Amino acid sequence: MRWWDIDPVLDLEKELFPEDAWSRGMFWSELAHSRGPEATRRYLVAEAEGRIVGYAGLVASGGQGDVQTIAVVRDLWGSGLGARLLTELLRAATAFECTEVMLECRVDNIRAQKLYERFGFAPIGVRRGYYQPGNVDALVMCLSDPSASVQGTEIHG
Repeated sequence: MRWWDIDPVLDLEKELFPEDAWSRGMFWSELAHSRGPEATRRYLVAEAEGRIVGYAGLVASGGQGDVQTIAVVRDLWGSGLGARLLTELLRAATAFECTEVMLECRVDNIRAQKLYERFGFAPIGVRRGYYQPGNVDALVMCLSDPSASVQGTEIHG
């Protein structure tokens, strides 16, 4: 993801997460930490026919990765794009030498939970009222050894 991707990503963010969409400042802050030798973030976008159709981000620190966001336009749900984005985040976690990756997922987002489970993420807890202002709980999930989840996986595109 680059700075010029922020506006289209914000449009998609507001469409997909209307109650708890990230702000422009949040994306700028994340991108500020994604370049150079001291980078601790990896953000990427997926494009098709000249438009952004998905995006994802990861933070890495102290051997632990944290999936910050994954989003795919509704008309591509079930296409495998979410899995491709997650694969790239896990590759980034491996490059950052993360030994585990965490994430939070809305408890009512069963589709996403099934994706994460396919990659080996397991539920480890719940954060009450995590998603605001809707006061929706988050299911906390963890994956040990992200490198094992992406071995032998190829991305074509």
